[in-house]
Amino acid sequence: MDTVSFKDIKNAQENIADSVSTTPITYSNLLNEWLGHEVFFKLECLQKTGSFKLRGAANYVQSYYKRHKQLPKAILANSSGNHAQAVAHIGAIYNIPVKIFASDNISPVKAAATRHYGATLMTYADRLLADAAVSKEYEATSDAVWISPFNHPYIIAGQGTAAVEAISKVSDIDALVIPCGGGGLAGGSLVAARHLSPSTKVIAAEPLAANDAALSLRQGTIVKLDQTPNTLADGAATPSVGKHTFPLLQQLDDLIEVDETMIIYWTQWLQHLLKMHIEPTCAMTMHATTRWLQMQKNKKRVMVIISGGNISASSMRKIWHDDYLHQIPTL
Repeated sequence: MDTVSFKDIKNAQENIADSVSTTPITYSNLLNEWLGHEVFFKLECLQKTGSFKLRGAANYVQSYYKRHKQLPKAILANSSGNHAQAVAHIGAIYNIPVKIFASDNISPVKAAATRHYGATLMTYADRLLADAAVSKEYEATSDAVWISPFNHPYIIAGQGTAAVEAISKVSDIDALVIPCGGGGLAGGSLVAARHLSPSTKVIAAEPLAANDAALSLRQGTIVKLDQTPNTLADGAATPSVGKHTFPLLQQLDDLIEVDETMIIYWTQWLQHLLKMHIEPTCAMTMHATTRWLQMQKNKKRVMVIISGGNISASSMRKIWHDDYLHQIPTL
């Protein structure tokens, strides 16, 4: 399976039914009043392990089992944190040894959770070295599978189940807005939206400081950053998108680059308005949302996927160093 179809996403829903939660959808009356539109939030921050990543990891292992009639004997993965926790959690459920490769700047809270689930965590000076290390280990190991954070059809299909839930729960959505790191969630969401609600615009948000997807779309080929991105949106700090996700990202209606100030601004406001522990990676979607709404003449309904809620104490200090809550959101 090289491409991802809606049937693959529906199969993924069946595969992961016993492993993941159907997360709730909420909204803020105050935010909607300020913006003059209806904005809904799909709360994957309340997912088991605290992010949508569990969907893809669970689908990968179940799909592997159905195809090979046995579970993987060992799992390798490279991750900035949320995928690490998801794979470690699935490994613990099925008693599969897991080894995770990450950069030294992995969020301490994500690192601690990964180890808590029983995985071995290997850290390296930067993300590129970690990626090289997992590749070398995989080539030297005959009985392990390598579960990519985003660049595999099983992962993309699993992540797309979040959008299926969201669109099935709230009707007449004019735009679906998703964070973009490697493109697994964005790609899976696009496939789901195109099937369930073809008129819905699918828009992604990416950190300006980690804008490999935007660069790739502008150049028409995959661009790899030459160093580990430095952004508070650590869940989107990927060096490059993948061969499976890039063709899907090319079908997006828009991809908005978000600077660090706006990432901080919206993290503060979403945490305040929704009373949720929301990661900067998904808070940046609100900048893309307001950018799109500014161009609309009529009242719109927008669904935003809140992809995760795992934040370290150091990141929280950076987020709340300056107070942006005196600047009320407007269009």
